[in-house]
Amino acid sequence: MESTVKVAHLILAHRNLGHLERTVAKLSHRDATVFIHLDAKAPLDSIVTKLAGSGQAILIKNRVNVKWGAFSMVMATLRAFEEILSHSQDYDFINLLSESDYPLADAQTFHDFLASHKGYSFVEYEQDGSPWIENAQTKVYRYHLVDYRFPGKYYLQDVINFLTPRRKMPLGLELVGRSQWFTMSSKHVKHVLEFTAQHPRVVRFFRHTWGPDEYYFQTILFNSIHRGHLVNDNLRYIDWSEGKHSPKTLTAADHHRVIQSGKFFARKFDVSVDSAILDKLDNIR
Repeated sequence: MESTVKVAHLILAHRNLGHLERTVAKLSHRDATVFIHLDAKAPLDSIVTKLAGSGQAILIKNRVNVKWGAFSMVMATLRAFEEILSHSQDYDFINLLSESDYPLADAQTFHDFLASHKGYSFVEYEQDGSPWIENAQTKVYRYHLVDYRFPGKYYLQDVINFLTPRRKMPLGLELVGRSQWFTMSSKHVKHVLEFTAQHPRVVRFFRHTWGPDEYYFQTILFNSIHRGHLVNDNLRYIDWSEGKHSPKTLTAADHHRVIQSGKFFARKFDVSVDSAILDKLDNIR
């Protein structure tokens, strides 16, 4: 099938840039543009400047200082979205990746898949009653001051939560979420940006949660007229079997499970731990 979709790949990067150049090369396609948001506190690494200087990727100018678990991750994504759409309104999809991701299929196969699913977004979310949502209760319905830095922050946070009632979702929104990584229709990206601009109350609410990047985007879209065009599959293989806050770092031993997943991307990889897995993935025919 001839590709008829234009894709903007957005890679959020901060320090583990070992295979970034390799990822960008594998994403290369005549109808694709790669954008890189480098954390504002990270120096402009030679790999990033090389990719930007050669035209293989575009560096997001409005960089955000991202703190783990904070709303700054959402802001980095939102600002990058705005910059991408100012670059071109013709993108059909924005594909959000981390620096630790790697494609499992060639670019044309991914474009062909998206060409047959125009107008849909591929996001992962769980709903009320699931163990994940139950676990998210304290992240969302208690105040968190993750984005702030001042002495006594956690003491103040505890006092606030002791003195105030359980928080409620604004506008009667139903909380859904799971993974922050997704492939989203540009129509839905525009809706999220418009909703964010029109509802500062919602932004204030999520700014004081923990890990909002895992549910901000899904919650907005799930509670919109676009719900019917959400596919509950983010097209990514992620191994949470270790039970940690971060997924397992994949190695050559995971090769068969990764390729048998049927996904288009996987995470996470670290070439300082095992680069052989990337070689094996590149040899898939």
